[in-house]
Amino acid sequence: MRIVRLTLLLWGLFNLTSFGQTSADRKAILAILDRQTGDWNAGNVDKFMEGYWKSDSLTFIGKVGVTYGYDATLASYRKRYPDRASMGTLKFDIVRVTFPAPNVAYVIGRWHLTRPQIGDAGGSFTLLWRKLSGRWVIVSDHSS
Repeated sequence: MRIVRLTLLLWGLFNLTSFGQTSADRKAILAILDRQTGDWNAGNVDKFMEGYWKSDSLTFIGKVGVTYGYDATLASYRKRYPDRASMGTLKFDIVRVTFPAPNVAYVIGRWHLTRPQIGDAGGSFTLLWRKLSGRWVIVSDHSS
């Protein structure tokens, strides 16, 4: 009987955390990623960054280490991608979107930059999202 109760409790907790978000939340996150792709491909890093949390607590982990804060992350993007040739054409492949807690999402994917003049680049990413004031934003990005 104890095992049955424990199983029911765990099943209930799983359902609360797994299904706390709606398909609209998933669509909203994918729409932001789609908009970011368009902004990047238009050469607009400032608009691309609108998907990120405008906070000193934003974290970006990349090949050079950890960057803290929205302004520092934007500056890093501008330094690494100073012109259209270096930015190339971005494509995201989304592998998985999960909701581990209410108002929290975790996205795993791959990114690819097609850059005919200087060579292509790509890698993988994990994005931690939070829904803040009714809006989904990236609060931590680990791209390699």
